[in-house]
Amino acid sequence: MPQVNTPSGKLYSSLRDRVCNGKTGKVGVNQELLFTMELGKTYKYRVCNVGLKASLNFRIQGHKLKLVEMVGSHTVQNLYESLDVHIGQCFSILVAADQDPKDYYMVASTRFLKEVQTTTAIIRYKNGKGEASTELPPAPIGWACFCSQLMLLVLHFCVCCCICSNTWSLNQFRTFRWNLTASAARPNPQGSYRYGAISITRTIRLVNSVSRVNGKLRYGFNGVSYTDPNTPLKLAEYFNLADKVFKYNVIKDEPEKTTTLTIQPNVHNMTFRNFPGTWSPEKRENYNLLDAVSRHTVQVFPKSRAAILLTFDNAGMWNIRSEIWERTYLGEQFYTSVLSPEKSLRDEYNIPEDTPLCGIIAGLPKPSPYTI
Repeated sequence: MPQVNTPSGKLYSSLRDRVCNGKTGKVGVNQELLFTMELGKTYKYRVCNVGLKASLNFRIQGHKLKLVEMVGSHTVQNLYESLDVHIGQCFSILVAADQDPKDYYMVASTRFLKEVQTTTAIIRYKNGKGEASTELPPAPIGWACFCSQLMLLVLHFCVCCCICSNTWSLNQFRTFRWNLTASAARPNPQGSYRYGAISITRTIRLVNSVSRVNGKLRYGFNGVSYTDPNTPLKLAEYFNLADKVFKYNVIKDEPEKTTTLTIQPNVHNMTFRNFPGTWSPEKRENYNLLDAVSRHTVQVFPKSRAAILLTFDNAGMWNIRSEIWERTYLGEQFYTSVLSPEKSLRDEYNIPEDTPLCGIIAGLPKPSPYTI
């Protein structure tokens, strides 16, 4: 359900079919073959939700899905009938071709929306005979009778979706675990990174909010709705003119009780190589400090919370946002600035020579370059 956002703050919806690899499929209608499998072999599929608004449930008729990877992290290899894939998330699954050789439907349907939209694609066994059954595997039960917001925090970061009470998706989310013995992009296993031993030096609580400002719809975090300044944030910082473009730490570490939103650029200033967490200290007794999956999007269910540990050991400016793009466009985002105390190429590169200069830095000489 794409929605077009305008500067007036109005949302225009247009219902369209879901697509799979650029194609739309309907049950019982002739459609182009998407994949071929050979009996006795195992196939790896990567499933991504690149939509703007809706979470999806993915399943394959008559087949189990073995989850092996999630957004770059190896996971414990559990079997699932179906998987909820939220906006911006990617899963790698193994599928064993162990069923009767014929056609089967690959199914993706929307989640947490009042009107469910479904698309299908055909998987065919090599030398298989027989059409796919028109009886699709059902999606998990549970949808919104009224709209609440599901927020997904990302480091590209925060996501939202319409949902009411649905424990199925939450319970499945809890089953995702880091594979501590598998190696990722390093020779040592993932489990050698003991994040539970890191001392928390700063705690930030984020609460998403919605309001109207001058009659226009806006979204934000902790009472602040983001807007882009005329001068790009990182350029202003690089030229030591940040104080003329934005203020640091407009968003407070603790949300204030307010129903109004302030519209302005907002940048959180983080201490280089510190390790902040989220939520409140008394909740830490229930944290998973052993095998939580490292990822760049995390769903936050309605009237629920998610604790995220961030290691700010990478200098630069990073966007934290909702993955529902209408909300991002209308202010539900902010930036985190991680400044190294040393102007060193060890921590951050110089600005590229061909970078266009605009806003208040147009025509200014470039600062002294970083050195080793």
